Amino acid sequence: MGWQRQYENGKTKLFSATSICAVNRSIFREFFEYEERKLKRQNGLSELDSGCYKTLCGYVLKFKNVNMWFKNKPWRELTEQDIRDVYDALEDGKILNRAGKPFADRNSYYYKIFKSKPFRLAGKSELAKNVIEFTVPHAREVRFFTEETFHQMVGIISKSHHALLFWLAWDIGENIGTLLQLTKRDFIRQTSRYGNEPEYLVNLATGKIKRSRSTRSEPNLYPETVRFLDIALNGLNDDDLLFQFGHRQAQKILAAVARKTDARCEPHSESVRWKDFRSSMACHLLRKGWSVDEVRARLGHKPNSDAISHYVSYLAIDRSRPKQKLHEGQLQRAQYELQEVRSRDRLAGERIRTQQKQLQVMHSAWQKTMEDIRELRETLELLQRRLFPDIQIS
Repeated sequence: MGWQRQYENGKTKLFSATSICAVNRSIFREFFEYEERKLKRQNGLSELDSGCYKTLCGYVLKFKNVNMWFKNKPWRELTEQDIRDVYDALEDGKILNRAGKPFADRNSYYYKIFKSKPFRLAGKSELAKNVIEFTVPHAREVRFFTEETFHQMVGIISKSHHALLFWLAWDIGENIGTLLQLTKRDFIRQTSRYGNEPEYLVNLATGKIKRSRSTRSEPNLYPETVRFLDIALNGLNDDDLLFQFGHRQAQKILAAVARKTDARCEPHSESVRWKDFRSSMACHLLRKGWSVDEVRARLGHKPNSDAISHYVSYLAIDRSRPKQKLHEGQLQRAQYELQEVRSRDRLAGERIRTQQKQLQVMHSAWQKTMEDIRELRETLELLQRRLFPDIQIS
């Protein structure tokens, strides 16, 4: 089901739900009329696109949850104590999600519902601001898996299209939703300037990526991606989708692979999700020596984005620089000393070779002298026999 259909169905159910009081349904209806228009004007659209519908779907879920937290009390009748009770219950972990855990995205409720337009329509946003006065943004979650874990997962995949999806997610680092929208036209096969090997330039265009990310083209990094793309793109038309399955099937594929390999994320051993491929690729490149700016650009983040700073801190990338420089200095010193030893060995070798040549020349001269002496002796003996046959020369 696409985002538009999901939103339309969710909104219809929300507006017609008898379990929700009429006052709140009226607020929801007024908000969605406002938000739909706002999203179109903010993004220069004549019609809402997939990204807009995805945002609106998030509000449908949030309204259901907030209405339940306040026990369906009309929002216009909420007191400061009502809001405080819900806020404290959220912060103290007494309100749980479907998985039985505290809501990790509490700030999104505070800033998108309580302190924003929905509660302003109910006339309660100022009360909410008084209650949530001391809330600060929660620390971003650090969650990634290693290169070894990736190879374990991709190593058990038998279908080439499934393997390609894993390699693209690890190589390009875009969201699964974007990857599933790519067509043959989005891939340009070319020869790399480094190594003269084939590579693909992957075009990540507006409308397929999140609006907060930069439109860009990224060359793939791994030969396996090229190999699987060659197989998948063969026979496709320019506008044909690369993958003939949707998000739900992709989730099933990953779940099955992760279960068979017991793939886990660091640092808390969470199960692997598609969104973890993006952060895992970033961590892998950081560990391989890429700069923060290079990784940020590949992820499509703005130059001033701090989205990966918490990963840099967790991996201690910056704090390891001095140690790395010390190691590099020691390595350079060792290389210099090795060059000195090799230079001395080379000079000694040249000296030995020169002496050997001199000895060979001397040996040749000695042999020539001995030959001359033998010839002279033979000549003397011949003269003696001819001139003095009766004299014996010893």
